[in-house]
Amino acid sequence: MPGIISRLYRGDINIDFVGKRKLWYGLSALLMIVSIVGMVVHGLNLGVEFKGGSVFDFPRATNSSVEEVRTTIKDAGVHQVIVQEAGPNWRVTTESLDTNEVPKVQQAVADKYHLKADDVSTQVIGATWGGEVMQKAWIGLAVFMLAIMLYLSLAFEWRMALAAIVALVHDLVITAGIYAWSGFEVTPATMLGFLTILGYSLYDAVVVFDMIKEVTGKLGTSAKMTYTQAANNALSHTLIRSLNTSLVAILPVAAILFIGTTLLGAGTLKDLSLALFVGMIVGTYSSLCVATPILVTLKEREPQWRKLAERVAQREASVAKAAAASAKQPVVAGSQNGVATTDDGKRKKR
Repeated sequence: MPGIISRLYRGDINIDFVGKRKLWYGLSALLMIVSIVGMVVHGLNLGVEFKGGSVFDFPRATNSSVEEVRTTIKDAGVHQVIVQEAGPNWRVTTESLDTNEVPKVQQAVADKYHLKADDVSTQVIGATWGGEVMQKAWIGLAVFMLAIMLYLSLAFEWRMALAAIVALVHDLVITAGIYAWSGFEVTPATMLGFLTILGYSLYDAVVVFDMIKEVTGKLGTSAKMTYTQAANNALSHTLIRSLNTSLVAILPVAAILFIGTTLLGAGTLKDLSLALFVGMIVGTYSSLCVATPILVTLKEREPQWRKLAERVAQREASVAKAAAASAKQPVVAGSQNGVATTDDGKRKKR
């Protein structure tokens, strides 16, 4: 194991990422289908900031539970109730309530947990404001994608830009699918997390593409490797950098997600941390197993790389044929006293 890690750090291990592209494409297609099914069947649990509603915050009483708080709110005449822990408080999200219903809920909570009505803070958000937030989020995402497409086209080429955009969409769909299946609330913090993982995934893809550009730029008509082999070589040299970057970034996010939200009750952070945690893992995978194979698939269609692949294949076939011919030991035709003699000096009876 230490030897493998040492070779991995030196870039001596050549993993055929591109050669297994059908496996990666199949795995990614399966994950995206499952994610889309989750979004269609369950849908995204949009927060009150997007769909509008009423929010009640009040101190958590000793031995109070989520189910008990939900029952208390429903008994006050509310139909849609989402109860969350927010540090030392309960955060209850309901449908939009009118001015007469809000005081009723406040009083019901105050009576149940022996609080003053003023201790139950309220916030009412209209659906119109939530719609504006969603619209601006989509606009921001579209602008981000266009800017990335333009930058990669200028810095590299349009094929790399297309491969990176496909990988980014791949990361978004899978992350959104995790939210749909898990039922985690989608808040503005979640949208910030989505934009953050897009930037992270893009950084990883740019690092890989830059190495591929450097390695393949040295290929000429007399090169001994194809574009695919050169891309695999570049991936081997950037693999440990990608894994190290991902690990360093994922560890603090995992601490927020699993320790902060479960042990410390930092419920308001889980919307952001889940997006970051899932997105970083999927982004690392996509930069190696999605973006690069797509780029190689597009590049292999260019005449210069197709001809190079044919020349390399012919050269390898000639070398293999010559090696096979030299490995064969010819039998010397001749016999003496009924004994056949071979070229290695051994004798064999007829």
